[in-house]
Amino acid sequence: MKVIGRVGFLPWDGLRVIGAVEAVQRELSQAALLLRYRTHADDRVDGLPGSEATFLVRIHGTGRGGRRRPTRRIAVHHARGGHLMRALTLIPQQPGSLAVTDIEEPVPRDGELLVDGLAVGVCGTDREIVAGEYGWAPPGRERLVLGHESLGRVRTAPDSSGFAPGDLVVGVVRRPDPEPCGACAHGQFDMCRNGEYTERGIKAIDGFASQRWTIEADYAVRLDPSLEKVGVLLEPTSVVAKAWEQIDLVGGRAWFEPKVVLVTGAGPIGLLAALIGVQRGLEVHVLDRVADGPKPQLVRDLGAEYHTEPVTDVAAAVQPGVVIEATGASPVVLDALSATKSYGVTCLTGVTTAGRHFTIDAGALNREIVLENDAVIGSVNANLTHYRSAAEVLARADAEWLDRIVTRRVPLEDAVEAFSSDPGGIKTVLEL
Repeated sequence: MKVIGRVGFLPWDGLRVIGAVEAVQRELSQAALLLRYRTHADDRVDGLPGSEATFLVRIHGTGRGGRRRPTRRIAVHHARGGHLMRALTLIPQQPGSLAVTDIEEPVPRDGELLVDGLAVGVCGTDREIVAGEYGWAPPGRERLVLGHESLGRVRTAPDSSGFAPGDLVVGVVRRPDPEPCGACAHGQFDMCRNGEYTERGIKAIDGFASQRWTIEADYAVRLDPSLEKVGVLLEPTSVVAKAWEQIDLVGGRAWFEPKVVLVTGAGPIGLLAALIGVQRGLEVHVLDRVADGPKPQLVRDLGAEYHTEPVTDVAAAVQPGVVIEATGASPVVLDALSATKSYGVTCLTGVTTAGRHFTIDAGALNREIVLENDAVIGSVNANLTHYRSAAEVLARADAEWLDRIVTRRVPLEDAVEAFSSDPGGIKTVLEL
């Protein structure tokens, strides 16, 4: 490409040259190396069987006075007999094992998409897995590829899959248990009864924090192209899309037309829950202990009201018909249980750390819930219905507002930094 520009055949910054460079990066790059051509679609491209080996790219430059600059080595290994890629992996339940490593590039099976990874989100679940609290590697393997909040672009797709190269996609996290239980048999694997489900990047299936990944076409969700920077928020949005569905189902046991919602917690889950509330035309209030930083303005720009007072005070003032608890903080959870007005629904989405003890008046709490026909529900995970609903939510949202939720972007090679403290931040994303 440099020669083309130097001899004047085409300008080095022309659209055709830039497009060619992007095509080489997209179609021929392999773990920071290059292929002369792709062989996965036809292993006899050059008339010979077998795979094409990658090679190093060297960039030579000329400095002042015609002196040749030192060679810059773009890649450091030569892979033959199997393509390698970079991935964020760990040994589950072994703290300190997180590392960016070389692993074999996946080969799509029948009915699967091959996807170029773009980004993965980092959430509390990932941090707990990194801390060694839980997590399970695929059978027969020591290490697990981390990452369940995905975003990628389709590289190859089966003709009958409904997808095409270039599609922006997100992978569904959970897979039904093999028995299956009644819920899994009905496509409601987010409600699995026996716990034998598996999950990408969490339980027995590699996650999405790799340069390429494969996924069954039935578990891929297409996104609007405008969401390329923020599509990684689809998985957390699916979680709150399910929470709102459950609120509707529980409230629907009688007349139910709530006007006001109180969301406790202005992290990603809380902000996305508030987004759906605004899209539903509700009066939305968001409570968080943080008084500065990006959270208050994000809430106000959404058209909602931001609060830092105690839950009991805010609830008494706004009289919510729905409370969505998204902090997982024990004192806030306890206050949220009795924060709605009569016939209210409180949905718990935050997971509380065990072992913390508080004194409560259980009799008074029970009396209020019973006499007011209140309901308290828990909601976690999501199925395909919720992912598709979440995709519609994000497509309707202001992409610039969504992008402001992501307060830190970290390249894959520096992935360990993504798990360091980020005071005042909201969402960390790994760019692949």
